[in-house]
Amino acid sequence: MKTILVSLSMAIFLFSCESGNHVDFSKNIETAKELVNLHALEDADGISALFHEDLEWQGPAYGSDQLNKTDHMAAIVMYHDMFDNLKYTANNWLPGVNAETGQLDGSVRTYGIWTGNHTATGTPLELTSYHTFDFKDGKIIAGGDYFDLGGMVASFEVVPEADQADSVE
Repeated sequence: MKTILVSLSMAIFLFSCESGNHVDFSKNIETAKELVNLHALEDADGISALFHEDLEWQGPAYGSDQLNKTDHMAAIVMYHDMFDNLKYTANNWLPGVNAETGQLDGSVRTYGIWTGNHTATGTPLELTSYHTFDFKDGKIIAGGDYFDLGGMVASFEVVPEADQADSVE
């Protein structure tokens, strides 16, 4: 009976350890939240400090190569120049897993909506997106942005009045 109780206790302990979040998830989720909050403040230096020097980032453009830290920071500054009142509202913050093992690895995933206004046209932005954040040494080392970049850009294009009249006919 003692053996059964010890075995059962160990099984419960092991299961509870494996079913909870990775030990670094709470800290990493706060870093990811800080990143999107710094976007709202247009604090490129603050954002840069959250990224590992060896950052590999997948941008949203179709067929694009991964960006290093310098190139990704240039894209972030472009967004800051392109939008006012930029804000991310998360639908959720989720733990990620290692692609090879399927085990929780401390990474963070989020689905949500970006809002703001296009600076040149004043057109409101409402963009559904998905973002991933992988960590090394407490900093974001990899991740990606997944949203309809082409649709977003097209929504800000101003159609010349002559073209608008032609399209009515």
